[in-house]
Amino acid sequence: MELARRNLEAALLLLKALMGEGLSQAVLCPGSRSGALALALGVLEPRGLTLFTAIDERSAAFFALGLARATGKAVAVVTTSGTAVANLLPAAVEADYGAIPLLLISADRPTQLKGCGANQTVNQESFLAASVRWFGQGDGTGLAAMTDAAITALARQAWSATRPPGLAPGPVHLNLPFAEPLHADGPALLEAIAHGSLETTPLSSRSPSLGELALSATGSGIQATPFSPAPDPDQPGVVVAGPWRGLPQHWTGYVEALLRWQRRTGWPVLADGLSGLRGLAELDLISSYDLLLEAPEPKLRSAQVLRLGPLPASRRLQRWLADQNAHQWLVSEGEPRCLDPLGSGWLGRGCQQSAAGLAGWSASLPPTIWAGGPSGEALQFGACWHQRELQLQLWLDQQLASGGVAEIGVNELCLARQLGLLLPAGLPLVLANSSPVRDWESFANPAAPWRPVYGFRGASGIDGTLSIACGVAEAHGQAVLLTGDLALLHDSHGWLWQRQLKGRLTVILINNGGGGIFEQLPIRTTPEQALDFERLFAMPQQLDHLALAAAHGVPGRRVEQLAGLPSQLDWALQQPLALLELVSDRRADALRRQTLRRMAAQALMQS
Repeated sequence: MELARRNLEAALLLLKALMGEGLSQAVLCPGSRSGALALALGVLEPRGLTLFTAIDERSAAFFALGLARATGKAVAVVTTSGTAVANLLPAAVEADYGAIPLLLISADRPTQLKGCGANQTVNQESFLAASVRWFGQGDGTGLAAMTDAAITALARQAWSATRPPGLAPGPVHLNLPFAEPLHADGPALLEAIAHGSLETTPLSSRSPSLGELALSATGSGIQATPFSPAPDPDQPGVVVAGPWRGLPQHWTGYVEALLRWQRRTGWPVLADGLSGLRGLAELDLISSYDLLLEAPEPKLRSAQVLRLGPLPASRRLQRWLADQNAHQWLVSEGEPRCLDPLGSGWLGRGCQQSAAGLAGWSASLPPTIWAGGPSGEALQFGACWHQRELQLQLWLDQQLASGGVAEIGVNELCLARQLGLLLPAGLPLVLANSSPVRDWESFANPAAPWRPVYGFRGASGIDGTLSIACGVAEAHGQAVLLTGDLALLHDSHGWLWQRQLKGRLTVILINNGGGGIFEQLPIRTTPEQALDFERLFAMPQQLDHLALAAAHGVPGRRVEQLAGLPSQLDWALQQPLALLELVSDRRADALRRQTLRRMAAQALMQS
């Protein structure tokens, strides 16, 4: 029992050290090899640690991902050994490309049991290697063999690596071997708990981690290198604001820096639906660029483009950027990896990139650059964009008017247009891949009030959608998820969170009988006798989503027409977790999108 007692003491020490660094939330999945970690989490729960439990490691990791995105702080996920660790990979990939801090802790067999046929022994050290910022390994003979100082140092290094200096935040993998006997009992268990459950270091008195120190000043911690040539604020240009991937702690500084730049230059801001900027009245934003650039007008061409973060999803905007014979500069929020898949830029020189963050880059500019205001030429150029924006938004209001909704039933374009107006201001919205996020970018109404909008486009997968939304709801207290049927089904274990969720979540399901995004592929025009499109691409599933939710204790209702959505939303928003199912016609909506784009281009040419 001495080794079993030391296993528990070592686990307590490691987790207490992590709490001292700032860990406040953890998700535990079941297992025997991880038994000491599970007991330690239970001991520390009443001492300031919020603990969630999950039977599905993949769902657990995505729930933690949503929590971490909304709070800006790493959440720990604790698993046992073997294939349990492999289930963490999808969330680790998204955390990597989405710049989300995440701490993945796995229990393991000692080194002597590797490569000899021992049960549940795999090369789990390598499972997440391609996606993590740092990999930490406990002593090969077992965590219990390490000194207290070594365990504490390992914990501190792991926490700092979730927000590493010079890199964007991301996932960390901490692999901890435990030797048998694993489980103390009786007096040994009580002694270990009494010995190891001393109060943790109060967060208010702890020293900042290396990552926090590096990120505190400018939002990225990366020195801003001057662009050469630099943007000329006295000449016309545009800002393209992609999905926001900074930490929430740095949002205010980002918006202030953007507002300052726009006031100085007069440049219009083409704001992606996931930029977080739509609804901010103080900024002059262009939301309809995806439709405006269906047939780009020469007068909208720009010789200067300041890009913020990753590219928006709009293929039309991407083509337009690639075609611009312009200076292009890209500022990311601490992401030093290349974010320019277009290979665009002035005269083929590529897009210059800075990872200093917009606030850091802005602060590095010479004070003289801020003197004066926009030039007349820049104001005239911006007016062209805003005139087209106003015309197109008025035209969209006519085409997707609420007055005709009762007759046409449910269609996805009208839903995207109306939803922002129906939801209370400030209520967070999570958009699933693939069609919901694209429709929001193209058709959402810019008159809707501001709200946090989350999309997980780092790797653009549909796995983990419901669990992510549950994590966001837990962090904010309430959220709404807009999802398709395949994305929801792909994460049906997410319904299990309803028993632990303290925040409210309303799930709005667009059930169009399969993968609606594939309806927009050119292969859809292939004769059906030559290609079984439904089986090969759309893959509709004969499933009653309301019944599946009800089996998990989640109430739901079907909305037959969009005219009935407001009253059903009033009901759903009062439930802890609820499902609203809207059945739409996948093929008809795809044709509506194509038709609307052609009509928009024609309307602009005639005006």
